[in-house]
Amino acid sequence: MMNRVIRIGLIVLSIFIIAGCGEASQEEVVKNLEQTLTDLTSYQTKAKMEMQTGEATQQYEIDLSYQADHYYRVLMQNEDDQEGSQIILKNDDGVFVLTPALNKSFRFQSDWPSNASQPYLYHSLVSDILNDNEAEFKVTDQYYVFKTQTNYQHNHSLPTQEIYFDQKSLTPYLVKIYDQEQNVVVEVTFEPFELDVEFEDNYFDVDTNLTSGIFSIPVNVMEQQLPQTDFTIQYPSVMFGSELSDTSEFDLDEGRRVVLTYTGEKDFTIVQEVRETAMVAAREPEWTNGEPVHIGGTIGAKTEQSIAWSDQGIDFYLVSDQLTEEEMIQVAQSMTPQMEK
Repeated sequence: MMNRVIRIGLIVLSIFIIAGCGEASQEEVVKNLEQTLTDLTSYQTKAKMEMQTGEATQQYEIDLSYQADHYYRVLMQNEDDQEGSQIILKNDDGVFVLTPALNKSFRFQSDWPSNASQPYLYHSLVSDILNDNEAEFKVTDQYYVFKTQTNYQHNHSLPTQEIYFDQKSLTPYLVKIYDQEQNVVVEVTFEPFELDVEFEDNYFDVDTNLTSGIFSIPVNVMEQQLPQTDFTIQYPSVMFGSELSDTSEFDLDEGRRVVLTYTGEKDFTIVQEVRETAMVAAREPEWTNGEPVHIGGTIGAKTEQSIAWSDQGIDFYLVSDQLTEEEMIQVAQSMTPQMEK
């Protein structure tokens, strides 16, 4: 308890020092942000994230938890697709993406979240500021505002972001991510942070998060959401000079598989599959050598030549030795349930 009081006192003291010297400089705020993270032991907060995907806007409720120095739990829930609600988890065993409603999990050999910008993580936002020598800075009545470059290694279509920090707590309040035409594509709004939170021993455990009923979905809703073998095939609108050359459909013992083959300037293949299997009590995480990547409103696994993801009960797999990683992401994000023209 005493340590918590001391830490909060230091933060407040640093803010008073800034206020006492007139309007804060960029260097002073950056220094205090860095020190705040150094002293931070844990936090918990909620956020709302809006993503503009094509003509549609996806909205997510996010529950964020952090414990020093490498434990993270990010719960992402889309009200329109409860079955697809996911958890990004980092603990001593690695990085995991969990889909509790389907009892599915992937385990990554990854240095997430430090390998790229994460617009909903406090540490990532401050890191982007520290790594941008040309970051812009301004002070409003309530916020310190930074405009920086993003660090999306395989997606250069979202080059800049604006980050608003509350002047009193130095925690993020708002993040806006812009495309190359300076349109806001992603917006994250945070609730106040609860600092120095004490979590239960198994709070960041994989099995606990898969089976604790974090996403409460009634049984009758689950039955309605089970994958159906007569699903509508989805097609990409971004094809990089290739055209659909073959469609193959297969009946599985407990589902259906569709394989789309695209040939032309850059060949690639898309597999779509559903299985009507009953949920099991426990399932070991599937290993992947890839990295977590956002595909629209879901989180997939990306390697140099493939992307795997699930959306509304359908499992997708895109593979190509000719598309770049950024191009694969663009193809995957353009998938829509419409007839191929």
